Amino acid sequence: MGSGAAELILLVLAATFHQDVAPLLQRHCQTCHRSGGIAPMPLVTYAETRPWAKAIRGEVVRRTMPPWFADRRHGVFANDPSLTEAEIATIRQWVDEGAPAGQDVPRDAGSQAEWTIPEPDLVVEMPRAFAIPRDGEVDYQYVILPLGLKQDRWVTAAEAVPGAREAVHHIVLYVREPQSTWLRDVPAGVVWSPKDSTLDEKRRIGHTTSDILLVYAPGSPAMALPRGMAKKVRAGSDVILQIHYTPAGKALQDRTKVGVVFAKAPPESEVLTLQMGTDRIRIPPGEPDYRLTVSGTLPNEARLLSFFPHMHLRGKSFEYRLVGPGGYYETLLKVPDYDFAWQMQYRLAEPRRLSAGVRLQMEAHYDNSANNPRNPDPEAEVTWGEQSREEMMIGFFDIAVAPGTSKAGFFERKD
Repeated sequence: MGSGAAELILLVLAATFHQDVAPLLQRHCQTCHRSGGIAPMPLVTYAETRPWAKAIRGEVVRRTMPPWFADRRHGVFANDPSLTEAEIATIRQWVDEGAPAGQDVPRDAGSQAEWTIPEPDLVVEMPRAFAIPRDGEVDYQYVILPLGLKQDRWVTAAEAVPGAREAVHHIVLYVREPQSTWLRDVPAGVVWSPKDSTLDEKRRIGHTTSDILLVYAPGSPAMALPRGMAKKVRAGSDVILQIHYTPAGKALQDRTKVGVVFAKAPPESEVLTLQMGTDRIRIPPGEPDYRLTVSGTLPNEARLLSFFPHMHLRGKSFEYRLVGPGGYYETLLKVPDYDFAWQMQYRLAEPRRLSAGVRLQMEAHYDNSANNPRNPDPEAEVTWGEQSREEMMIGFFDIAVAPGTSKAGFFERKD
């Protein structure tokens, strides 16, 4: 074989950005690495990606990117962004060969779009920006956004888009139904803190039974439900945003917006977001392995769809499992190395049927020692609280039930 033929074969086999790498970035990375995304740099065009080629190779070979923290021995998840060995080899080859561009290939512009969900049918936005200071702590903020719905609607997808992503740690979006009295005396559109000392006790925040539309957090995808499933939003409902701002070293302005996509027909199943947790947290100074467990039984049959564990900076590991008589337990999700910087949802590839009366248990471990690099103060006793220096233990999970089953109705036991 002549040298020209050998060179041709090498050329054909060479990995290039446009033909080989760009499709991988679009599938696995551009949810965060896009214009306006939470990542520090976009990785959409060749010009954007080429300066980071060696860093990308290092991250994917170490499997630190894309981030994924579930123990692979337990469960199969639909939104696992991890690269296969073959995909890692492609990126390694591309970088080793000098990161060539290759011939440009026209692609779907979705990675450049503002939304990762389909174009929303309805968008609501904070009417005024909230000023985030450059440093310090900011109490949880709440803002009520009326949806203006004149009839009940089924939502199949929803997404929150912060205006200052680098300073928005998470947002919980509650659906407040028309009959709810929760925060009724707080005006709509006003960013409000329950710890504002000018407000009397009656206006302070309390627990709510409102369903959750979605939780926004770094690394967590938008809410996009499986085919045939939707969340019901009743006419006259509002969304209430609970926003945790974490100052990022510079003064910023945030106007978060929310987009929703409506179902074209009534769904086969209704989705509810449930949670278990505890505020009985008291972690001793220097404690390397503080353990908490909570458990409860499902009052009625349901199909389990996803998990969303939540802790703060001392969070070490989190596990969901089924438990039963005689010491039986089955791990559904195990996050052995919890990372506060990545509040992730884990969506089962196949829904798991749960019988009425089944017991679901959650176990969390915390590291309050000096060996925890994220620990702000190993000498502090840590109790429950909203700020990152305090701690939480909440295990959110989504279930699918029969249409028309409200959250309150699900907890009425049927004998």
